[in-house]
Parts: sequence; C-alpha cells; structure tokens
Amino acid sequence: MSKGQRIVLASRPTGEPTAANFRLEDYEVPAPGEGQVLLRTIWLSLDPYMRGRMSDGPSYAQPVPVGGVMEGGTVCEVLDSKSPGFAKGDIVLAHSGWATHAVADAKPLRKIDPSLGPISTAVGVLGMPGMTAYTGLLDIGQPKAGETVVVAAASGAVGSAVGQIAKIKGARAVGIAGGKVKCDYVKTELGFDDCLDHRDPDLAAKLKAACPNGIDVYFENVGGEVFEAVFPLFNAFARMPVCGLIAQYNAFEAPPTPKWATALMRHVLTKRLTIRGFIVSDFAGRRQEFLRDMSEWVRDGKVKYKEFVTEGVESAPEAFIGLLKGANFGKQLVRVGPDKA
Repeated sequence: MSKGQRIVLASRPTGEPTAANFRLEDYEVPAPGEGQVLLRTIWLSLDPYMRGRMSDGPSYAQPVPVGGVMEGGTVCEVLDSKSPGFAKGDIVLAHSGWATHAVADAKPLRKIDPSLGPISTAVGVLGMPGMTAYTGLLDIGQPKAGETVVVAAASGAVGSAVGQIAKIKGARAVGIAGGKVKCDYVKTELGFDDCLDHRDPDLAAKLKAACPNGIDVYFENVGGEVFEAVFPLFNAFARMPVCGLIAQYNAFEAPPTPKWATALMRHVLTKRLTIRGFIVSDFAGRRQEFLRDMSEWVRDGKVKYKEFVTEGVESAPEAFIGLLKGANFGKQLVRVGPDKA
C-alpha cells in the first residue's frame, strides 16, 4: 500500500468555484490488480472544461460525484505493473485526476515518446490543448492563405497554438487576450499580426480596424463580449469552430436573450456562416497526424508554447480558480512530483 494525497470535490459550486468546493485528503493507494498499473503523477493538466464536471447539469460527460477525485489529464510514472504492456519506470499519459498516485486500468494508457518534446507537453501543446487547436482550426476553420483568423484567449494553451498554425497556413492571425503583457507576448513572441485587449472598452472598434478585410475564421473558446465584437465582422462563408465558452462557465442562471441574437441569426443566414461546436475526441482518428505535424512545428520553432506551473497537488484548487479568471499565462500545469521517483 502506498500513501497518497488527492483533491476531491467537496461540494458543487454556485457561480464561481471557491476553495470550499475542494478538499485535500490523505489516502492509501492499493496495489494494482491484473491488467492494472500503479501510477505516480508527475504533471497534472488544469483545463477550463473541468468547471463543467463540477456541476450536475446535462453535458457530454458525466460530472464528478461529490466526494470523488477531481478529474484531469496527467503525465505519470509507472511504479508497479500487472500488465504485459507496461513496465516500472514507463512514462505514460493517463487521466488519473488530481492525485499523487492512482491505480489505473492499463488499456487506455499511452506511453509518452520523450523524443517529441518535454514530457509536460503531452498534456499541453502535444496533448489535448494542442490537438484541440489543430483539429478545430484545420478541420472546421479550414483557413486559406490570405484569410483573416481571429483567436480568443490568444495567450492560452489552445489559442496560442491556433494563431501560430494559422500563420503556418498563410493566414493573417489576430489575437484577443487579457492585458498588455499578454498581447505583447502574442505579437512579439508568437508572431501574430495583431493582438487586442479584451478589457479595452473600444474593443469592437479596434477589432474592426485590425481586420480591414473582415473575419474569415473565428476560433471561439470564450464567448460573451468578445463574441459580440467579432460576429458583425464575419465575411460571407466565414467559419467558427467553438471549443469552449469560458466567459459563461460560472453562470448559475440563464442570461436574458441578448439584444444582438436576432442580428446574429440574420448574419448566419445572409452570410452563410458555419458555426460548429466540437469536442476534441470527435477527431481521435487524427491523433497520429497531429503528433507528426505539431511535434515537427515545435521542433522547428514554428509553434512556441508557454507553461504556467504551480507546485504540489495541494496548489491545484487555487490554480484552477485562477485559470477561470485568466490569471494563468500559458498552459496551466501542476507539478505534482519529480520526473523520476
């Protein structure tokens, strides 16, 4: 038996999550059974979708039960294996949640190839966020050379990759981010053509000036006032992949119908817009192509990434609460343990 620590859902939040919605527990980790492995978490990924798992409403996935371990993608070391496909010391991609250790079925685990990049990238630019950017932009957005692509949350794990891929494909990339520091990073480090502060009261006018030829692709992961500024600028046949609506995740009652809803539907009709929501698992069959392309772009410096790291599983609740408020700068990770035991 191994000693471990985990973060469980203590209660369901109403509105914004607070520290009271989480509880740190000590626990005994049992030995793995046949077909299982014992994992030690090295990296934990924190992502906006986890807010939905804290609620009990209808969604595309089951919620975390009260008292259950908060879920999340992880990079782990195998400490003990009862599966012929894995050996002690293997580094694997798992979904073992906010915990220092876990016993997991071996079948869904994937070995991580360290030659592709640092192992933390398996839950970042070479993992779910990167694949969300890759498939959402290329399969739904389908940017063409010379078109204008606008990206919300452009300094984050998904948005930063979207804009850089758009540039690789010959499009013009305009980001929207929170504050001057993030916007400067998006322009100078990531190579976007422009980046605007979503807090700017003149966002709509400045976005129009930054997109003189209109908007052909808008990658949506925010919603709210950012979307209000974007949709009047859509060109005919514009495409909008929707992978998240972080501005609305903490709402606990339905908002009134916005005054612009009728205008939006008129745009959908007259401009023949394509608006498609997606979950990254919809494109599971594209995983090998994604890893091939994205690892090459990262290796060649065409796609850069930034990690925002907190230390210890106990830091996860505060880091997650901050993530929902835009406090992170880059991919939000928790370093739960050292690379090797």
